[in-house]
Amino acid sequence: MLNSFVLRIGKTVAWISLALMVFVILLQVFFRYLMNNALPWPDEAARFLMLWMTGLIAPLAYRSGGFVAIEMLGAALPKRIGSILGLALLLLSALVLFFAVKMGWAHTMGFGGNFDSSSLWLPMDWLGFEAIKVKLRYMYASLLVCVILLLSVNSELVIRTILSIIRPDMEMPDHISDVEINEGTE
Repeated sequence: MLNSFVLRIGKTVAWISLALMVFVILLQVFFRYLMNNALPWPDEAARFLMLWMTGLIAPLAYRSGGFVAIEMLGAALPKRIGSILGLALLLLSALVLFFAVKMGWAHTMGFGGNFDSSSLWLPMDWLGFEAIKVKLRYMYASLLVCVILLLSVNSELVIRTILSIIRPDMEMPDHISDVEINEGTE
């Protein structure tokens, strides 16, 4: 239920990021080719938006089975053994994601995150203050948030798989569909 709520918000922010990214790219095309005056910031702003869009939509794709997967072996095995294989793979994924969270935190909050963006800044001069450069940690944080959300979804999938091993007769969908996220049903 918590994952559904968080992923619904992430999906909305991802679509807004995509729309803003397209707008920023078209703005750059307009200024570069029609006004003959390329702006310094749209390329990095589009990259910033793309990273956040990807970081927020990837967990939803993972939860709904949208990642590339080789399912032939698990499908060829008896249901319970296939579920145990799936559980082993999910636990291995959890281990990788756990270390990715540690590395993402170190990268976001560490040395590299202290640097300023080369061209992104907040125009505080409109309010009478000095313009503020955007820190790279806000860009790096997209990976950290993505991996944390992936770990949360992975935990849900582990629990679902354990339940399917213990009680194979229990009614439970194989994957949470994107429709559930759209309709807001739990």
